[in-house]
Amino acid sequence: MNVPISTLDGVAGETRARAAAWGRRGFLIALLVVVIAALAGYLGLQTRTVSANSGGYHLQLEYPHIARPGMDTPWELTITRPGGFDGPVDVQVTGSYFDIFESQGVTPAPTKETEDEHWWTMTFDKPAGDTLVIDFDIYVQPFSQVGSSGTARVLDGGHPAASVDFTTRLVP
Repeated sequence: MNVPISTLDGVAGETRARAAAWGRRGFLIALLVVVIAALAGYLGLQTRTVSANSGGYHLQLEYPHIARPGMDTPWELTITRPGGFDGPVDVQVTGSYFDIFESQGVTPAPTKETEDEHWWTMTFDKPAGDTLVIDFDIYVQPFSQVGSSGTARVLDGGHPAASVDFTTRLVP
């Protein structure tokens, strides 16, 4: 008959087994949280819409709030001016914002573009009616790992009339 020498014999092995079991449970819980987040859409593309009214203009921007590398994303700026526009429309966007994207083009195409250290300025022909919709066909560059922030604004007489701020965050 094998009689234990100490009351602590076998306790260390049980402690390790319990710790391993809790480690496995913790891993499964973390995995479950990730799966639920993915099923709920929190790990995919999430868009937001921001708007502003100022200087006789209404701006509305739909943009990617949360995106992933390689994903196509919407970026659509709608500018409304009740009564119509007096002439060409000048729009400025923070130039560095688009560094995380690959662009397939802008619709409608601007008639003139300039860029300085901060702003990308685009001039669009006078639209028919009181609304101009600017749509960028973009996707997040596959190597982009950090998001970006920016401002979009419409100019009136060379001065900002209305603007919206936005931030895109990237998840792996």
